[in-house]
Amino acid sequence: MPKLTDLQNIGREMERKLTAVGIDSPGKLVETGAEQAFFKLKTAYPEVCLVHLYALEGAVCGMAYNRLPEGRKKELKAFSDSL
Repeated sequence: MPKLTDLQNIGREMERKLTAVGIDSPGKLVETGAEQAFFKLKTAYPEVCLVHLYALEGAVCGMAYNRLPEGRKKELKAFSDSL
């Protein structure tokens, strides 16, 4: 069974936090989506920041978070700022 840490940008700490909020597999993360996963994390762990959202988006898209298109980063920042 694939693990969350098999995805780009997801380390052991992020895996632990995602599992704690009910996202326990790569498929579940993709199904949930980066924004909803970030919302769940932010609710449980208020210290998570925009970089975590970028990491989640990169994991869902299969790319390093620093390679996300600038337009998508702006959308994600607006989402993060709205929380």
